[in-house]
Amino acid sequence: MQSTAFTFSPSPSLLKPRRLISSSSTATYSLPPRFDPIRAFSSSKRYDLDSNNVVFPRRSWSLSSASNSSLSRPWNPLPPLVSESKTERFEVRATAVPESAGEGDEKSSLVKTLELGLLFGLWYLFNIYFNIYNKQVLKVFPNPVTVTAVQFAVGTVLVVFMWTFNLYKKPKISGAQLAMILPLAVVHTLGNLFTNMSLGKVAVSFTHTIKAMEPFFSVVLSAMFLGEMPTLWVVGSLLPIVGGVALASVTEASFNWAGFWSAMASNLTNQSRNVLSKKVMVKNEESMDNITLFSIITIMSLVLLAPVTIFMEGVKFTPAYLQSAGLNVKQVYTRSLIAALCFHAYQQVSYMILQRVSPVTHSVGNCVKRVVVIVSSVFFFKTPVSPINSLGTGVALAGVFLYSRVKRIKPKPKTA
Repeated sequence: MQSTAFTFSPSPSLLKPRRLISSSSTATYSLPPRFDPIRAFSSSKRYDLDSNNVVFPRRSWSLSSASNSSLSRPWNPLPPLVSESKTERFEVRATAVPESAGEGDEKSSLVKTLELGLLFGLWYLFNIYFNIYNKQVLKVFPNPVTVTAVQFAVGTVLVVFMWTFNLYKKPKISGAQLAMILPLAVVHTLGNLFTNMSLGKVAVSFTHTIKAMEPFFSVVLSAMFLGEMPTLWVVGSLLPIVGGVALASVTEASFNWAGFWSAMASNLTNQSRNVLSKKVMVKNEESMDNITLFSIITIMSLVLLAPVTIFMEGVKFTPAYLQSAGLNVKQVYTRSLIAALCFHAYQQVSYMILQRVSPVTHSVGNCVKRVVVIVSSVFFFKTPVSPINSLGTGVALAGVFLYSRVKRIKPKPKTA
């Protein structure tokens, strides 16, 4: 619906005095024409009122649609000072204006909401595909160090591709910055390595149930190294997390200690990375955003893990070795590539979401992501799940959701 704006155009002309026409001894005032109701009914005559010879001009008057507005004006017995024929009145013009700015804001908000929803969907989708294809590779190729190194290698190729073709701004990193990023790269490497080790030993659903204990490690490490003491609400939310994981572990069909402790070590290293990032990262660097930081860490992780891979497992990802092991080379390579692409993609999308929402919202989304991954893996791999195991997983995930909500509650400042 369009609104109407009124534009007032004032007359640029000024009031003009009556002109005095002098002819010999007689002064004649020439008055501009104006409607006089007394003279309207008389014929065109000239009146000499006194010795000044004031002459009223001849005036004809007719009723028409154009003069209807003149009839409604009050009668003024005095002669006009301004010529009506030259007067420019105020004009009221109706002009169409654009739609209200509020509708544009609503459209912009709707686009941002749809964009955020798409990012969350991609985050969950890439995570599901990563866990499924990664598990399939680890089942037939139980070399988690080599698999992790391949994932970092694919991620490095993607980062170099983005920087080369200006898909993302290439940062300028100093040696001092690399020295500060190095501890983050170490714990990032260990975190992903331990996750793959756990996925190779136990079911995907059980690994992610154990990884639901990340908030517990985050609270403990933050209290130890950052001095951030948790509130009673936070401590209370940790109880269902620990209890749910314990209940799920007792009733897990695929339970083994190697898979359990690998997932626990993954929690420890991943949360150590978060604590270290708060402690050592320089916040004033303009080029050091989350995506840039992740890209640099990916490259450094490959550099760190490549020699360890050769030392621990040797060069086993060659076609000759896979064929000698009786594996389908094309299938292993394809699934490994898809898993690596999805691994890097879901990490990138996660950081993109974190740039658009608050950490609390991101934490809630991460909790939902874990639920989606657990449920999808149970259906895809037909993992046997007992009712008590499902209850333990549900309680742990509910505790994670509760933790993400109570984390925003600030402790009351102590009064002196």
